[in-house]
Amino acid sequence: MPLTPEAVATLKKITTATITTILLKKGLRNVWLRGSRPLRPGQERLVGPAFTLRFVPAREDLATPESWSKPISTRSAIEAMPEGCIAVVDAMGITDAGIFGDILCARMAKRGVTALVTDGVVRDVEGVLGTGLPVWCDGAAAPPSVAGLTFVNWGEPIGCGGVAVFPDDIIVADQDGAVLIPQAFLDLILTEGPEQEAMEGWIVNEVINNGAVLPGLYPMNAETKERYAAFKAKK
Repeated sequence: MPLTPEAVATLKKITTATITTILLKKGLRNVWLRGSRPLRPGQERLVGPAFTLRFVPAREDLATPESWSKPISTRSAIEAMPEGCIAVVDAMGITDAGIFGDILCARMAKRGVTALVTDGVVRDVEGVLGTGLPVWCDGAAAPPSVAGLTFVNWGEPIGCGGVAVFPDDIIVADQDGAVLIPQAFLDLILTEGPEQEAMEGWIVNEVINNGAVLPGLYPMNAETKERYAAFKAKK
């Protein structure tokens, strides 16, 4: 199912915190990708379908600089990335080998990739930032990927940050990290997300400007629900 521009615009207004709360109410607890933090402070919220890549532990006969020229390589995977996707990379949480550097990130940016999300790390941080490609990762390391990882494939289910990610699942990433929306729950988030954001905005205003106390306000009791309904009716 393609992710429409209208859906992207709506999701950009819904925080990852709100998304996790809505999915939690439906029984999905494990959707936040551990270890993925924005490399650049203040990075705007981004949305895209997942393009998955997978590493396994390094094996000396396979994890070599020569492997970068093989048909199954990170280089080939990048050339398969469609415009607008978010590259989600299973690096097994390895933090002493950078999966991508400035050259690969520059090519991803040139191809119109929306962002890179990984539970691993990148290298050439200054250069990566200079490419303009938004990155969510677990930090930086100077050694290349083959120092600790073997690249094996793309376009298949992976585990990233302890979360099962399937190709074309929806990724939303902001200052709180990266969150997965399964395709089957996209309509739910598009429907309930904006209302949840509006409700919580009203609650924050009640606390800051009207001195409201939390019991009965968050979560709302019957009286608070009536006041909120009256507020919405006036809009």
